[in-house]
Amino acid sequence: MPKKLLSLCLCLLLLLGSLVPAAQAAPITSGAQSVALMEKETGTLIYAENEHERLEPASVTKVMTLLLVMEAIDDGRLHYEDMLSASDHAASMGGSQVYLKAGEQMSVEDLLKAVCMASGNDAAVCLAEAVAGSEESFVERMNQRAKDLGMADTTFRNCTGLPAEGHLTSAYDIALMSRELILNHPDIRRFTTLWMDSLRGGEFQLANTNKLIRYYDGATGLKTGSTDSALYCLSGTAERDGMELIAAVMKAPTSAERFETAKNLLSYGFANYTLVDVYPNEALPTIPVSMGKKDSVQPIFASRDKLLVEKTKVSSVEKNMELVPHIAAPVEEGQELGTLTITSEGETLITIPLVAGESVERLSYWDIVQKLLKQSLFVV
Repeated sequence: MPKKLLSLCLCLLLLLGSLVPAAQAAPITSGAQSVALMEKETGTLIYAENEHERLEPASVTKVMTLLLVMEAIDDGRLHYEDMLSASDHAASMGGSQVYLKAGEQMSVEDLLKAVCMASGNDAAVCLAEAVAGSEESFVERMNQRAKDLGMADTTFRNCTGLPAEGHLTSAYDIALMSRELILNHPDIRRFTTLWMDSLRGGEFQLANTNKLIRYYDGATGLKTGSTDSALYCLSGTAERDGMELIAAVMKAPTSAERFETAKNLLSYGFANYTLVDVYPNEALPTIPVSMGKKDSVQPIFASRDKLLVEKTKVSSVEKNMELVPHIAAPVEEGQELGTLTITSEGETLITIPLVAGESVERLSYWDIVQKLLKQSLFVV
């Protein structure tokens, strides 16, 4: 082949290669043994490697501890301003700690800072005992909550993540519990986004162990963890353009690599995916009801109002709504009245049921008689 023609072919190949979006390539995971990338609103798993392998989570365990504490706060069983006394058991914790002394009092708010920023094992146990009476009872609740969330790979033995035989979870399960925490308890950001703070009136300085908070655009948390056997773990969360992602990283060989892995995962998600509203452009019309105590019923969406879509497919997203033209009473709340189907390039992305937003009772015989009598009064 002549040199000029060969050079032209090479240039064309390079040009074509540059037109392929590099963001579509799978993220580099830097040797972490297990990873999972999940979107918060929909719970969609975007990317994963060995996501169900059961491994030691180290202090990422505390995501579940924080979830149960935040649920107690939201339920009114615990308050930020409550002062808790450290027990002998809490004060005896090794590993990462804020050096609570037995009998020392600290507010729930400061204990949450200690857990979120410094991964304080003593602070975690103090909070656990306040919620459940003892760490043992709290761990029972942790395992029950894990079961409720579908965390089939998880068994907790403590609330801290300190090494214990059989204390195992997976990257997928870490993503599940992290999603539950940030989706339903966004106030946790008050603590997970802090870079520097202090306890005991400024006498004890805190620095966030999650370096993403300072160095990754949009970082919102969540929890680091490391032991000699677990190596380096992380649940890293970040939000951009209204979309929040969760990167679960387990058994990375170094601390730097766990953060680099999380950054690669998060950046991959932000580069390739976006959330779109599933609502149609127009309001859902009411549906006429025959023989009902109300003349019509309002359909509503039975599930989520957001859909995760690859950015390359957004322009081809189409919505097709089908509703029954009318319905006879009685109508039960939640009764299916139609569907909204969302497609892209001929592929069905999701079909969402449209259901009755309220019940409509059927007219009784006496109701019909009264209605006819009222109508007759207006007949001239």
